Amino acid sequence: MKAYWNCTKEQLEEMFGFREKGLTEEEVERIRKETGENRLSEGRHKSLLQVFLSQFCDLMVIILIIAAIISMFSGNTESTIVIFLVLLMNAVLGTIQYRKAEKSLDSLKDLAAPAARVIRDGKRQEIASKEIVPGDYVILEAGDMIVADGRILRNYSLQVNEGSLTGESANVEKNEEVLPEEVPLADRKNMVFSGSFVTYGRAEVLVTATGMETELGKIAGLMNQTKERKTPLQISLDSFSKKLAILIMAICALVFCLGIYRKMPVIDAMMFAVALAVAAIPEALGSIVTIVQAMGSRRMAKEHAIVKELKAVESLGCVSVICSDKTGTLTQNKMHVEEVYLNGMTCKPDELTLESSLQRLFLYNAILNNDASITDGKVLGDPTESALLEMFHEVRLNQDRTENVGQLTIQEETIRNMIPRLEEIPFDSERKCMSSKYRLHGEEEIIFTKGAVDVLLNRCINVAYEEEIRPMDNVEIAKIQKQNQHFSENGLRVLAFACKKSGGELTVEKENGLTFLGLAAMADPPREESIQAVADAKRAGIRTVMITGDHKITAVAIAKRIGIYEEGDLALTGTELDACPEKELEEKIDKISVYARVSPEHKIRIVKAWQKKGNIVSMTGDGVNDAPALKQADIGVAMGITGTEVAKDAAAMILTDDNFATIIKAVTNGRNIYRNIKNAILFLLSGNMAGILSVLYTSLLGLPVPFAPVHLLFINLLTDSLPAIAIGVEPQDASLLEEKPRQASEGILSGETFRRIMLQGLCIAASTMAAFYIGNGKGAAMASTMAFATLTLARLFHGFNCRGNKTIFALGFTGNPYSILAFVSGSVLLGLVLFVPPLRGLFSVESLSCPAVIEIILLAALPTVVIQMVRGVRELKK
Repeated sequence: MKAYWNCTKEQLEEMFGFREKGLTEEEVERIRKETGENRLSEGRHKSLLQVFLSQFCDLMVIILIIAAIISMFSGNTESTIVIFLVLLMNAVLGTIQYRKAEKSLDSLKDLAAPAARVIRDGKRQEIASKEIVPGDYVILEAGDMIVADGRILRNYSLQVNEGSLTGESANVEKNEEVLPEEVPLADRKNMVFSGSFVTYGRAEVLVTATGMETELGKIAGLMNQTKERKTPLQISLDSFSKKLAILIMAICALVFCLGIYRKMPVIDAMMFAVALAVAAIPEALGSIVTIVQAMGSRRMAKEHAIVKELKAVESLGCVSVICSDKTGTLTQNKMHVEEVYLNGMTCKPDELTLESSLQRLFLYNAILNNDASITDGKVLGDPTESALLEMFHEVRLNQDRTENVGQLTIQEETIRNMIPRLEEIPFDSERKCMSSKYRLHGEEEIIFTKGAVDVLLNRCINVAYEEEIRPMDNVEIAKIQKQNQHFSENGLRVLAFACKKSGGELTVEKENGLTFLGLAAMADPPREESIQAVADAKRAGIRTVMITGDHKITAVAIAKRIGIYEEGDLALTGTELDACPEKELEEKIDKISVYARVSPEHKIRIVKAWQKKGNIVSMTGDGVNDAPALKQADIGVAMGITGTEVAKDAAAMILTDDNFATIIKAVTNGRNIYRNIKNAILFLLSGNMAGILSVLYTSLLGLPVPFAPVHLLFINLLTDSLPAIAIGVEPQDASLLEEKPRQASEGILSGETFRRIMLQGLCIAASTMAAFYIGNGKGAAMASTMAFATLTLARLFHGFNCRGNKTIFALGFTGNPYSILAFVSGSVLLGLVLFVPPLRGLFSVESLSCPAVIEIILLAALPTVVIQMVRGVRELKK
């Protein structure tokens, strides 16, 4: 973008061929052919069919499809139907959950106003925003949405809200003065930008950029370039699936070759290998992970965090850096008077009283010379003026000062009705002050003025003290300036107040010869819970970084109060960040706690810099300017109350209470969900390992097949799913925040987890084979039935082991009622298969005697008893 803010009107006229009569229709058509319509271009969207088909690209799924086809050709249609139904269910679930289709640009386009007022051919016209072209002469008025970037040619007290682009909540006062070439976006006071709102005044603007060339278009372009990142769990599961698939294919090939070597028919040997593949692959794993994440997202919604994408739930668990917006997230998003300077000293607003003549004049100035109002608890008007009204609400009237009993508040409307406004001169950006005239209690008329400190000091000739009026000499000026500097260094916005007794018409000239009353220092205060939340994040090993469009001094002051900025930390502005090479940024980034006056490109650069160092980054934001960084981050978090639709669409999670503390709750929940998913995988794989070991054992010894494929499908898809889901909803505990964030590269199958899978699988396999040998005395069919029943029940018991690393007694039987429900449900399903004649035929099982049932129950419970005893001994040693 050319530095149009640096150009004179004459240079702009030469660049655009500008005339006050505006462009002709011929010129408009010529320019439109060159620049296109004033629209934002869209990225490509995946069709639903593409999304659906992509669900079948997983290696594990392909192996299952091959197994199903082999089953179909071998006449085992039941297995084929069940496998395909499961795969279809997984694909449908995945497609439904895939809703991060590129909605962000649609919302960006919605920000464009449907119409704009322009001058063309010397006539004022209203046209659709898409028809605007560079060189158009646009008229802006209060209430307008700005539809293209432009340079102000004539300014009439224009104020614009650019918060969605710059992150700064306060209105920006515009002017038409030429600015230096190197000026950050937020300080380009002679420019207006597409997507922002006119809140006050009017202006005549030359359009300098439309469509994708605007600042809003740049953000759209950044979002098109930003690729969706896989979550740590997705990466880990992908890696795990590949390794497991290779292992399964190797074992199946071995079993097939052994079958051929033992002179088994080829089709039987192949079916045996298929049975092993079915036993090894946790078919329901994808569905269980999805269900556990969905249940976690519902729990988070109750805590004011709406997760748009299920995969984001788990990613929260390994977040190591949170890049947080300041306004509204860490702070309350409203101005509050922190301190007042009166009578040569500072005090808090609640220490003021109407009984003091000086304080009374100061308070009258604050509420009378003020256009804001509070109705039914709702604040209407400028944030600074609203803060002055709320300051007045902290003033109390004591009925009995000696007893300090029965405190009453007084409403500003009462005083406004008693002392009506006679005349006023509104605030404007040139004078930087506002004045209004009143008649106080039937006495002579008085002018109240408030404005910028430096402006009012030049207009004051006296200083009011409680007991006297002193001349405004160098000593008094120095005292006021010192206090003003102290407030400013602490990130406070300062407003000065003065008054003057004067009759006659109120004019600008009468805003001189004033008596200085005092200063009000205000800020957007931190949320009370933010301080504790930042401390909790530190305890959890998470680094919090503040990124804001506000000024550096203000940002650092707030960061210090919240606990983000500590001794030795650094703070950078967007300009300083531009001057910082990549290598230097990588070296410094661990020390930089605050970034101020930043642009969308800066936010993406900061997020990428943290990600390069192997961190999982969460980014919070509410404005259009935050959207690219929200999309780039591993977890984009948008504000639900103050957030724009663009930010919400780009984010993976939305905070319905705009509260930073909610992110920490979500992180705890995410850690718990990952732990539960890992425990569910441990449960599934240790149970499957028991099946694999049983099949391998019988294969190597030349024994009959212990399970039919339909047995293994019943175990994997029905009786396993319920305990795995129950494990997935195990409640969280306080110890989760004591853990450090796990590394994104950390695989699910760590050495310790693999060892547990093997040992627990071996225990269950030993019991299963014991039942197989007991049943083998009555024939191969009975041996298969007892092995199937024992393995199924043993895996149901094993669900209690996989709730956590502690004993069942330490975890508590009632801590997770779903685990009991899963055990009972699975046992009932097994009972139906074993004892209902039609189902016995379908599942190829024999009728069992009472002693055989008792033997099955005892053998199935034995692995769980052994595992619990080992844990009990370990806990006693600790």
